[in-house]
Amino acid sequence: MKRRGWFVIVLAVTVALAAMLLYVSPADAGKLEDALSKTPQGTEAGMVNPKAETGFMGIPGAPKYFPLYPILWGIWVGWIFSSVGAFGGIMAGVGHITVFGLGDYASSFKKTNPTLNKLLTDSIRTSNQYLVGLSALISSTTYYRMGRLVLPLGVCLAAGGILGAYLIPVLTAGKINLSQYVGYFGITVLVIGGFLLYETTPAGQKSKKAAKAAAAAFEREHMGKDGGSDTNHAAEGVRVKSWSPSKITFTFYGVEFSFNPIIPIVGGFVIAAISAFIGVGGGFLYVPFLTSIAGLPMYIVAGTSALAVLISMITSIFTYMFVKGIPVDLFFIGVELIGIIIGSILGPITSKKIPDIWLKRIFVVLALYVGIGYATKGFIGKSIFPGM
Repeated sequence: MKRRGWFVIVLAVTVALAAMLLYVSPADAGKLEDALSKTPQGTEAGMVNPKAETGFMGIPGAPKYFPLYPILWGIWVGWIFSSVGAFGGIMAGVGHITVFGLGDYASSFKKTNPTLNKLLTDSIRTSNQYLVGLSALISSTTYYRMGRLVLPLGVCLAAGGILGAYLIPVLTAGKINLSQYVGYFGITVLVIGGFLLYETTPAGQKSKKAAKAAAAAFEREHMGKDGGSDTNHAAEGVRVKSWSPSKITFTFYGVEFSFNPIIPIVGGFVIAAISAFIGVGGGFLYVPFLTSIAGLPMYIVAGTSALAVLISMITSIFTYMFVKGIPVDLFFIGVELIGIIIGSILGPITSKKIPDIWLKRIFVVLALYVGIGYATKGFIGKSIFPGM
């Protein structure tokens, strides 16, 4: 099947799933109201003051923000995800948990109303996924036009991810408190960061000959190295040569790659399950999967990761909101999405000017900072890094 045919099918499925999110009402719209009615009233932490100005999710006394700040954070989230194919959901989580203070606010109800604590935690997880879902839609479309998206591989990852993205919200919604969520969030990110750090070393680079060759060819073309031009020739991008139930082969800038479809399907299930649990897109897992197991250069990893993330995010958001009835602040999310659009357009454009190894190093630095910061905050009560 031609590349355009693949894309039309994927786009049609995506639009259909997105339409469900827009027109279906949550399964239990009164869940937040019920939790608030059981929360002590007053002005102290862990209480709701009915006379206070409404903030997050319309709760009196909840954090409230000047609209410019969510937009600016959305630009950063969209840019980092669309540049490296990861950390959109994690940066969205950093914003919601720390920058906008929703983590401390949810934690204040841990003793006075554990149900509200867990409901707010689930709302944070779902809100993260809205941001990365839109960024994934814009990024995957842009990378496809640039010839930097391996469509069959992204489809296989997404196929496995649908089940994982459905099961975890069903099994864990309403059962995770904020401190547990933050701790698991940090440990998962830290492990992946350490793994990618190894891949930037000479030992980790030895087994990546094909990826290095493709990256070098791309850099010659787009960064003017060794006499290359600075034009965007999508024709030199991803080209699927053959596919079968056991092997799919494609080329990128003349370098051949292949994979067994079963492996990304299984990998997609595991990655989507972990991602849905901590409320992120999964790019921070898809990227090492695609660079280490599939052996791909970063220039085609971001787009392929974005496509897989898009499908799993739609599935996960639908499950959280319309199967488990988790409420979200759609106005607050909508403001953030303005920034997401801007950042997600800029990412694919700027990333072609950043060397492959530095895209990985950006990933590693963010992974170590966020991982250590949130692991210590979740399990010992205080982050060793500022701003978390």
